[in-house]
Amino acid sequence: MLVRFRSPLRLLLASLLLSIIALAAPSCEADEADDSATTPAPIRFLISFDDGPSGADYANPTAQVLRTLAQNEVQAGIKAIFFTQTRAINGGGSINGKALLKREHDEGHLLAFHTATPRHSNHRYLTEEEFDLSLKNGIADITAITGTAPKLVRPPFWNYDGRTLAAYHKYGMQLLLTDLNANDGKIWGVNFSLTKRRNMLKQLTTMQARWQSASLPAIDGATPIIVTFHDINNYTARHVEEYLLILLEVAHELNMTVASKAFYDDRGEIERAALAKTIRDMEVKPPLPGFWNWLWQ
Repeated sequence: MLVRFRSPLRLLLASLLLSIIALAAPSCEADEADDSATTPAPIRFLISFDDGPSGADYANPTAQVLRTLAQNEVQAGIKAIFFTQTRAINGGGSINGKALLKREHDEGHLLAFHTATPRHSNHRYLTEEEFDLSLKNGIADITAITGTAPKLVRPPFWNYDGRTLAAYHKYGMQLLLTDLNANDGKIWGVNFSLTKRRNMLKQLTTMQARWQSASLPAIDGATPIIVTFHDINNYTARHVEEYLLILLEVAHELNMTVASKAFYDDRGEIERAALAKTIRDMEVKPPLPGFWNWLWQ
């Protein structure tokens, strides 16, 4: 009788244990879901260029940049955003410059607005009439090439205020700054860098914690990292492939997972990713690259 009594007891205990496990199972699944929700999407580098195109007749740096993006040892067919000066007298306003603007679009890159003044003019220092005319002219120039008005703008010298931001929005453009800056703009005649890798490592390190916490926007399954160069810089044009390799190296060093395609190669994906990173109002104060943060803010 004792054996017959204990057997049903074991069955009862086993039944209770299985019920407890079954009840606990959904909770475990929820915990796993919570963990996956904080797993950051792999990073993907979105390359951008300012100030071009170049109007040079010989060894044109913009043309060299386009060749390297199309064919290189890192990833063939990379596409970029070109923030253009459509009426620069030695650039977009020249015969060579106009041809390169069309080539950029024809080769699948995204044309965006930088300025449409004869020189690299700070928008904040233009009169209301000059500024408005520059916006209208630049938008018209880009629309004539692409068939659609540009959606992105990057102000010269990274400088903007409430007035200029409102004007960009009035004309249907969103302001895009950058995450990483090659610091290759010509400053006091210097247009080369001896610290390319150290510079990129330092800047990407500042983003690492935000990426790990999944606080950076993820678009199309990747976390876009905006990187800025200047295509009118001959030094940059000669070292584009090296810069691409450096970006992959520093990401690996920081244990930041990179997407299977490390660089964007589709214009539509570029535009969606860039629009997710734009500045919508003056309440947001993102850090500016290099000493510009100190100068303007």
